[in-house]
Amino acid sequence: MAATTAAMFTLPKLYKSSINPKTISLFSPKSTLSSSFSISSVPFKVHHSKRNAQPLSYTTPRISAAISVGDKLPNSTLSYFDSSDELKTLSVTDLTSGKKVVLFAVPGAFTPTCSQKHLPGFVEKSKELKSKGVDTIACISVNDAFVMKAWKENLNIGDEVLLLSDGNLEFTKAIGCELDLTDKPIGLGVRSRRYAMLVDDGVVKVLNLEEGGSFNVSSAEDILKAL
Repeated sequence: MAATTAAMFTLPKLYKSSINPKTISLFSPKSTLSSSFSISSVPFKVHHSKRNAQPLSYTTPRISAAISVGDKLPNSTLSYFDSSDELKTLSVTDLTSGKKVVLFAVPGAFTPTCSQKHLPGFVEKSKELKSKGVDTIACISVNDAFVMKAWKENLNIGDEVLLLSDGNLEFTKAIGCELDLTDKPIGLGVRSRRYAMLVDDGVVKVLNLEEGGSFNVSSAEDILKAL
């Protein structure tokens, strides 16, 4: 899957409805394909619209994560491929014990915002973050380790950021950051909410948690401001 390709879908619009939910955009608009539905009686007819497509949108409740500033991170097992192409596992305890670590999570490898902004931002700022005392920068995603390896290679990332797989949602569920996208048409299922946190010896010192897949407060620049 190419990192530069983004699939676009337009959610059906139900006319005569008074419901106007707040939406959060996950992807940037790229496509011009669009469809809309008009329902006035049963049976109904499907009309094709010539209007420009809108970004894929979804609604999500405003909920807080189970983890918060001052909490000790729960131990979980993550996986990754090392420089010798060997599959390794790493516990959260081993990752963070006695270290200052930046952990950030993305909803999915190869998705536009994650590939074009979030992960590259931490790669670009890695030296500056480490000059301020950060020992390790790690990206967590609910993808398998093979996908994370392919994503790393696709973006030509070296050892600036450690890409970790939480394929079974063990860590994501433990900190209460699940993002349920099972009702969406692109097959993302349950993923992680986007966030960035600063962890010192396993304890959360800074937690910048996004609502859904938004990208407003979890950038490398946001973490640098907190150091």
